Amino acid sequence: MAKTSAIERNKKRRRLSARYAEKRAELKSIAKDESLSLEERFQARMKLAELPRNSSPVRIRNRCEVSGRPRGYYRKLKLSRIALRELGAQGKIPGLVKSSW
Repeated sequence: MAKTSAIERNKKRRRLSARYAEKRAELKSIAKDESLSLEERFQARMKLAELPRNSSPVRIRNRCEVSGRPRGYYRKLKLSRIALRELGAQGKIPGLVKSSW
């Protein structure tokens, strides 16, 4: 099990990212628009830099829904490899059969 503080920090990042997504996208489009003046684009970049760092979606870490493990993560299932193996062995994931030979 991962540290509770790490899991909560990641949840906070997800909330912030969702809250600032629209504003961030708007400022990025202004900053990339070549038709605007250099000053306007620079102001958009400065406003973007003033937003909280944790509101950037890049800072979100994919973590297992069951254990909070950050490594060995399957995006499609939102599980780590270890949790996937355990749940598969218990028969809790439809269509998944743990092979052994």
